[in-house]
Amino acid sequence: MNNNSLHSSSFDNQNSTFIISGGGTGGHIYPAIAIANALKEQNPSAIILFVGALGKMEMEKVPEAGFEIIGLPIAGIQRSFTPKNILQNILFPFKLLQSLGKANAIIKNHQPKAVIGVGGFASGPTLLAAQKLGIPTLVQEQNSFAGITNKRLAKKAIKICVAYPNMEKFFPKNKIVITGNPVRKDILNITEKRAEGLKEFGLDGTKKIILALGGSLGALSINESILNNYTDFEKNDVQILWQTGKFFYPKANNLNSKSVHVLEFIKRMDLAYSVADVVISRAGALSISELCLVGKPTILVPYPFAAEDHQTHNAMSLVKENAALLVKDNEARTKLIPQLFELLNDTPKQELLAENMLPFGKPNAANEIVEEINKIVN
Repeated sequence: MNNNSLHSSSFDNQNSTFIISGGGTGGHIYPAIAIANALKEQNPSAIILFVGALGKMEMEKVPEAGFEIIGLPIAGIQRSFTPKNILQNILFPFKLLQSLGKANAIIKNHQPKAVIGVGGFASGPTLLAAQKLGIPTLVQEQNSFAGITNKRLAKKAIKICVAYPNMEKFFPKNKIVITGNPVRKDILNITEKRAEGLKEFGLDGTKKIILALGGSLGALSINESILNNYTDFEKNDVQILWQTGKFFYPKANNLNSKSVHVLEFIKRMDLAYSVADVVISRAGALSISELCLVGKPTILVPYPFAAEDHQTHNAMSLVKENAALLVKDNEARTKLIPQLFELLNDTPKQELLAENMLPFGKPNAANEIVEEINKIVN
């Protein structure tokens, strides 16, 4: 899709308000921000309002990206039965009713052209209120296994934008559009950033580099696998760029060496991808969408306690196409590092995985979602 076709179909009403709702995790928030930026690019006078959940990370990340956000008191049902969680579950119906009332007032006050739901607690009350008031709604589902909220909202949504094929088992087939997940623009064209990346992280470009990611909070199974085998990297003359997350960082920080580069969090993911020969990662929707765009041979370790085990479903969509390898979380401590070195020593396998992964990349996802918003508005 070229830029001319995008701009020629921008919104008719030059003073349009759009509400984007959802959040809870980066996997919901960053695609939402990418959609908001694409909306503003197509229609600079558009007013974008976010609706999130009070106390969740969107209340911080959305204003950082330059957008206004209103918080709802909504919270999710807790699946483990601690005294604190039991109390939260008792309060859930009251918070839901309160959130529905507040969402209703927001929709009436702002009269949006459309409301976009990206999954997460807050999107439920916001889209239900919009649908009740006859405002067009669009749902964006990031995962290959749809969440409960999006399945419920899809019944009255006009369009459902998805990242994976075969989603008609969750949604009405005639509403589905495969757009992919919107991702940060800076991870496109990373090849030319390799020299900058080597300098940024203090790495040796003549040696193999492994990038290990466990998300902002870290992945215990990945972290412990590396901790238990950290001497193997020096023995094999390879380097590892290791994002531990904040909880594991104090335990790993003293292992910093020429072979082991420990970071609590990596802000410049574009530079991290640019230097990586092989990636170890969780299988969140956003991570997978980014990996498919950069086309790096990857070992996925899905988080087994994600809702509906959606990370395993995400990972399997690639594994079935020979586009990634999978190590189960409960087997990672014994199998991950041997699997890693086996892959590092098998160049044809690396090339095959990278080649098979690239077709899953959707660099124009945000613009394609905006095109669908355009259709439901006009």
